[in-house]
Amino acid sequence: MVLPSLVFFWAAVAWVIKSPLLPSPLDVLDSLMQESESGALWHHLGATLARVVVAFALAMLLGTGIGIVMGRSQTTNALFDPLLVLLLNLPALVTIILMYVWFGLVEVAAVMAVVINKVPNVAVTVREGARSLDYRLEDMATVYEFTRWQRFREVWVPQLFPYLMAATRGGLALIWKIVLVVELLVSDSSYTWPFRCSMWLPSSLTAWPL
Repeated sequence: MVLPSLVFFWAAVAWVIKSPLLPSPLDVLDSLMQESESGALWHHLGATLARVVVAFALAMLLGTGIGIVMGRSQTTNALFDPLLVLLLNLPALVTIILMYVWFGLVEVAAVMAVVINKVPNVAVTVREGARSLDYRLEDMATVYEFTRWQRFREVWVPQLFPYLMAATRGGLALIWKIVLVVELLVSDSSYTWPFRCSMWLPSSLTAWPL
């Protein structure tokens, strides 16, 4: 009920003020259909989704590995915790600019900027899960002579699963936002490209985020 009510409210306000700066839902839908039929929507959306998938996979793999190591080793945690805190508080825009300055306006720099911003969040979440692993299950794995792979698969993964899901949910939202900022700055093949080309077309500008 909430979303239909918002659309109805939007349509009513657009009808009352009759301003080109606030297109009606029908105008926005028409622009969206035009972009879809021309193929521009799918081309730019595909480029953005590719960056999101690559950055998300790398951030989850690196963050999970770092989090497990820091959660299982007090020495490692003591050494790298200050760096983790620094990265957690580093503004995303600063990281993006630094990557472009150091590596140039290339795809690798864009993905690295996103990964660096996400890895600390994943590492912190997984580290807490690694700290809470049940030592009794560890003893059982030792008694039954589990291999490292069996210990990881049968003992660690089930206990870490809630933390991995929490990192995944937060990670997708954060990575999507950072990717859009990265693309808005320089990328010509991205979901944000029409924002620069359609700056004075409110219906198109509204259609793309929806």
